[in-house]
Amino acid sequence: MNEQELQDLQKMVDVAVNALEDIKAKDITVLETQEKTSLFARMIIASGDSSRQVKALANNVAVDLKAAGFEILGSEGQDSGEWALVDAGDLVVHVMLPAVRDFYDIDSLWGGEKPSFHAGAQKPWHAVDAD
Repeated sequence: MNEQELQDLQKMVDVAVNALEDIKAKDITVLETQEKTSLFARMIIASGDSSRQVKALANNVAVDLKAAGFEILGSEGQDSGEWALVDAGDLVVHVMLPAVRDFYDIDSLWGGEKPSFHAGAQKPWHAVDAD
């Protein structure tokens, strides 16, 4: 990537993170993925407290990116609200319920760290804990 493309990518990431923060997303993680795939250069993973919030977060990301002049190639998962994805080309944004995020653990799959849950918060649900 040349310098201008890197600046545009950083602006895209900043817009998406701000859109997530506006609606109180939790555990926002930004991963550099250009070394692992040629499909996109950055991935953002965030959690929402409810299906409604997951949908609102994904929608806000798409609206804000589009308003900033970036093209949205697609979005998925707004129907169920458990896991929503916004594809903006070089940036892919995943918004999930904490249980879904923990189960699929895409943070670790893409080389990131699992989010640390806030001290005093209820223990996160783990698929291996389920009966």
